Amino acid sequence: MYMPTAFRVAHLPELHAAIDAIAFASVISTTATGLEVSHVPLLLAPEEGPHGTLYGHVARANAHAACDGASSLAIFLGPHAYISAGWYPGKQTHGKEVPTWNYIAVHAHGTLQTFDDPAALRQLLRKLTDRHERTMPQPWRMDDAPADYIDRNLKAIVGLRLPIERLEGKWKLSQNRTEADREGVLAGLGTLEGDASRQMAEAIRSANTHPRKEP
Repeated sequence: MYMPTAFRVAHLPELHAAIDAIAFASVISTTATGLEVSHVPLLLAPEEGPHGTLYGHVARANAHAACDGASSLAIFLGPHAYISAGWYPGKQTHGKEVPTWNYIAVHAHGTLQTFDDPAALRQLLRKLTDRHERTMPQPWRMDDAPADYIDRNLKAIVGLRLPIERLEGKWKLSQNRTEADREGVLAGLGTLEGDASRQMAEAIRSANTHPRKEP
C-alpha cells in the first residue's frame, strides 16, 4: 500500500482497535486461476501470533473454501469521505487546490488456512455472534435456534484462519494540510448529512489532536 509517512500508523493496539471496530473485510487470495475475493466479517484473536490472527467463514460452495495455503490479504476499510477543493481557504486566494479522498484502511497479510471441524466452527460462530449481538437490545444467541438446525448450517460452511504476518495501517486524514485547511475541511463536512461525514470529521479531529504512537 502506498504509504506517505504522514499517514502511516504502526501502533499495534491502534491497528487492532480499528480491525475490531470495522469488523468487516474484503479477503483477497492468490490462486492458480487468478484472484479470489470474498467479503466477510472477521474476528480478531489479538493474542495469537505477533500481529494477531483473523477468523471468519464462507459458504462451502464459495471458491475461497478451497484456498487453503493461499497468499492472502484482508482489507478493512474504515470511515472515508470525499474532500472538496472548495473547502480549502486557498481556493479563494490562489485557486491552486484539488479535491481528494480521506480514509482509514488496514491491510492484514498472511497465508490463509481453512478448517471444517464442527467443534471449531461452532466456537467461531458463537464468538462472532456474541461480538455483533452485544449492542442489540435483546441479543440473539446460538442456543436460541434448534440444535439440529445449527448442525445443518455448520455442514454448509468452511472456516477461515489468517495468521497475520504483516499489518499495515493508513490514516489519510488531512495530516499533511495546514490547520486552516483542516478547519475548512471540518466546516465543509459539517454542512453534509449522514454518518459518513460525521465519522470522518471525528477521525480528522482525533488524528490531528493526538500524536501518533510508535509500534
